[in-house]
Amino acid sequence: MPSFSTTGFSLPAAGPFQPERLQAVLRPVLSSDEAGQGLQAYRAFYGLPDTFEHRLGRMSVDGYELAAQLWLPEKPRATLILLHGYYDHLGLYGHLLRWALEMGFAVLGCDLPGHGLSSGARASIGEFAEYQTVLDGLFIQAAELQLPTPWHLAGQSTGGAILLDYLLTGAPRPEEGQTLLFAPLVRPRAWHWSLLSYRLLRPFAEAIPRRFYANSHDAEFIDFVQNHDPLQPQQLPTAWVGALSRWIPRIEAAPRSARRPLVIQGQGDMTVDWRHNLGVLQAKFDQPELIILPEARHHLVNERADLRRYYFDRLSQRFS
Repeated sequence: MPSFSTTGFSLPAAGPFQPERLQAVLRPVLSSDEAGQGLQAYRAFYGLPDTFEHRLGRMSVDGYELAAQLWLPEKPRATLILLHGYYDHLGLYGHLLRWALEMGFAVLGCDLPGHGLSSGARASIGEFAEYQTVLDGLFIQAAELQLPTPWHLAGQSTGGAILLDYLLTGAPRPEEGQTLLFAPLVRPRAWHWSLLSYRLLRPFAEAIPRRFYANSHDAEFIDFVQNHDPLQPQQLPTAWVGALSRWIPRIEAAPRSARRPLVIQGQGDMTVDWRHNLGVLQAKFDQPELIILPEARHHLVNERADLRRYYFDRLSQRFS
């Protein structure tokens, strides 16, 4: 599997990856891979799979133009709908993509509003309910593309929060398969202090500078995100924190569900309040299956290779 090495940032024939140029040529539907050389440069820059059919296009949802992507193995036997974490985008999810494609899953996902190649105020959202509209848009796209069932769901961090919201408050779909929650967000770490800071800052600032830290043991990934990725937001909008503050009490008060997601969580996670969050998940769901990694930090889909191998082996057994 490729690491985030600076040696793979561009294709000589296609030129360096230029996000604005790629955004400008995206078509309204995921009908083909006509983004051409821009798509090749994007794949090369982020080390994404290049031996499978890959389509990239625009998906209009609730006033946003979202960059959606589809990967297809030769004979897909199921589908994985993928939701990334806060500050992330699909370009960072090559390890998870490879595992899913090797399992025979088609993979469908999009950059969330304000992230990656999608439109919207950077790293911001008005209400978390907008994320449910995005998920509904992916379901509609999967149906229009006639992607194979079951449709499994996977989300990292905020992506996990979106799926948690769907599982607790949404109507089950007949195509629905298993749900994988990677370090799902319920409450961030030190949430009470963050909430106090938000209330003090809200009248005076629309955003504060983002603080980067090592949320993975993969040093090359951390260096890439902090120093080389042109799609990384550089600020934390107070509007996003406000939306989170309104979402948390709603989701913690949601009725219990009979669904049984699979939760992957690292005990070295310094981003979310994982002890509190696991308690919420165990109270809300019917004996959710847990994969606990004592060493792992927050960004599980880009953790150290041996840690990824451990949970991917467990997931492969689960889906075989």
